[in-house]
Amino acid sequence: MATFDDVLEEAGAFGRCQKRIFALLSVLPLTSAGFFAGIVFQGYTPDHWCRDSAVVDMRRACGWSLEHTRSLTVPLSNTSGRLQPSKCTRFDVDWNTTTLGCDTETLNLTGVPLSACKEGWEFDYEGRRTFVTEPTNILLSQFNLVCSDSWLVDMFQSVIGVGYLVGSLTVGYFSDTYGRKVSIIMTTLLNCMAGISMAVAPSYICILILRAVVGFGAKGSFTSCYVLLTEIVGVEQRRFVGIIYQMFYSISFLIIPLLAYFITDWRWLQAAFCLPSFIFVCYYWFIPESPRWLVSQKKFSKAYEITNAMATENKRNISKNLEALAEDEGDSPSASILDLFRTPNMRKYTLILMFNWFTSEVVYQGLIMRVGITAKNLYIDFFISALLEIPAAFLIVFTIERMGRRLPFASSNFIAGLSCLITAFIPDSMHWAKTVVGSIGRLGVVMAVEMVVFVNTELFPTFVRNLGVSICSTLCDIGSIVAPFVFYRLVNVWQDLPLVVFGVISLMGGALVLLLPETKGVPLPDTIDDVE
Repeated sequence: MATFDDVLEEAGAFGRCQKRIFALLSVLPLTSAGFFAGIVFQGYTPDHWCRDSAVVDMRRACGWSLEHTRSLTVPLSNTSGRLQPSKCTRFDVDWNTTTLGCDTETLNLTGVPLSACKEGWEFDYEGRRTFVTEPTNILLSQFNLVCSDSWLVDMFQSVIGVGYLVGSLTVGYFSDTYGRKVSIIMTTLLNCMAGISMAVAPSYICILILRAVVGFGAKGSFTSCYVLLTEIVGVEQRRFVGIIYQMFYSISFLIIPLLAYFITDWRWLQAAFCLPSFIFVCYYWFIPESPRWLVSQKKFSKAYEITNAMATENKRNISKNLEALAEDEGDSPSASILDLFRTPNMRKYTLILMFNWFTSEVVYQGLIMRVGITAKNLYIDFFISALLEIPAAFLIVFTIERMGRRLPFASSNFIAGLSCLITAFIPDSMHWAKTVVGSIGRLGVVMAVEMVVFVNTELFPTFVRNLGVSICSTLCDIGSIVAPFVFYRLVNVWQDLPLVVFGVISLMGGALVLLLPETKGVPLPDTIDDVE
């Protein structure tokens, strides 16, 4: 019984046409990482302390240094075991009613009452302007997302996870209804428009709303491209194409520090992330619709036209009639979420995969955000940690056909977990050691993220496979929402506490993976009975 895969083999499973489309679509992820990881530079919180206008006036009159001014304004506080100038409290003194002069050598502030910041904050920008401290056009004040309002920075990263989640739940339906090509163009255009609007948004609320829309568009365009690529190549090439496509997303992280180094204002940096994506709207004239989707929609004439054009470009011919393809849809049972939990093995696989989707995203995002608060040189440290993502794709391709799926999947979690735990207890004085070991952990979790995708597809039976991947992968998006709050709140307790949490949950994920069956060389299950 002929299938579309048979037709595709005749037309060329991975010929010149598919390689051209792959090259075009692989450029799209190069612009995606900025939306996800831009918070490291856009949301960088500079050193800050309470502002006291009277002391600021004296600084100007007496020529005091910034450090001396701070010592007169705020007390020292114990932060992560070290005495540092307080960021959120100040000496409760009205300097306008005192006889403070330029000579402060005999001034003793011991025992002076403390209070919260009353006049805002002073910031040491270090050459960067971020949304954390930027003045708004409406309130003629500042965002000042520090101290009691620091959780609003978490929201900046969390709302993009909300966009990812909504995109996961809706773009698939849109793509199945209107086609892969239309979905790619529409979500890319939406992403561009929302991203540019963010760069000129007048208030923080507008920024958060638009960032959620950016997340929706970014997730939609990324997944629609992924689906189109896997539908136009042969069965044997799908896994390779999928892994390499995701590798380009990792490569895009190398571009971010370069852009951020030269573009120090967060609004212009946001524009730089988005403007190149407008080029992809032109893809409407350069990429075809998925002929596999057209066949599923009974649009055989258009499907034949596209498949024949692919065959011609590949210097091949097709002989099979697309209208004769048997779909045998009547024998396929309808899928239900309950099918994922009804039987013992299905229930076990679903829960283990859900846990791994969730933990992989939390750890991955957490390690990226950690660079923003621990880096000695933000640009170099970010580049190094991003560079170690690149080998992940090659390691996966090299190991899965030699060692199977289960062992590399579990090992990647173990590498991530152990690296996080080791990094947490390396002394801060050994910064390069912490950076390198932490980056190895990032390599491990990237492998885990990429492997959970196709392990998920190989474990579930045909009729519930797409539903199973969709339901399990929503835990990844929930992880995106939760990760910023977990990371930034734990950092306030102990800077390396997030690493301990990441290490523990990664080790748990690896141990659970060992409970899954090996799928290398095993035919894909068609029914739940095959799974059980």
